[in-house]
Amino acid sequence: MCGRFTLFEPDQVFAREFGVSDFPPRSPRYNIAPSQPVTAVRATSTGNGREITLLRWGLIPSWSKDPSIGNRLINARAETAKEKPSFRNAFRRHRCLIPTNGFYEWQLRERGKQPYFVRMRDERLFAFAGLWDRWESPDKGVIETCTILTTAANTVLAPIHDRMPVILPPAEYARWLDPALKDTDSLAPLLVPFSPEDMLAFPVSPRVNAPSIDDVGCMSPIP
Repeated sequence: MCGRFTLFEPDQVFAREFGVSDFPPRSPRYNIAPSQPVTAVRATSTGNGREITLLRWGLIPSWSKDPSIGNRLINARAETAKEKPSFRNAFRRHRCLIPTNGFYEWQLRERGKQPYFVRMRDERLFAFAGLWDRWESPDKGVIETCTILTTAANTVLAPIHDRMPVILPPAEYARWLDPALKDTDSLAPLLVPFSPEDMLAFPVSPRVNAPSIDDVGCMSPIP
């Protein structure tokens, strides 16, 4: 699962890593929560480049009559996303990258849940595999939303939770975003647990539990 994450990289680093420019207004985020705007990278409508955009976290399928369905679709299981009605069209046509510096996961303990922050050992920027869709209604207009694909936990995450977000290697960004790639079976090798040797997890303060708290202290390690 992935229920909170961060993104605080400067624009120049972001541009270098993802090959995009023309950033929408944004500020450092240390506790991004469902239903909030998410910075995403996707193919342009012409398919000959990439663009950066803001999507609401919680996918609303284009065919849905009720936008509240997005509250339940913040994650999509990579094993079944290409077949599920809520995700299969997006999986085939609307794949995106969701950049991040790290994410939070909660470990169930006898006295409640302990949050952990998970990042790369070298603290580099990375990206989740995401799907997006466009929903329209006469009264609410157009809403573009997204979900994060998840897979089985690697050995870093397994003591904390049995699922983790799908993290894509930079060498596979172009393949994932390619709008001409319709053979979703060929993407299956990408939807696997990320190398645990490159990752680090440590406990952080329960203050991250509150979506209203969004500062660098959310990701500070505790004993």
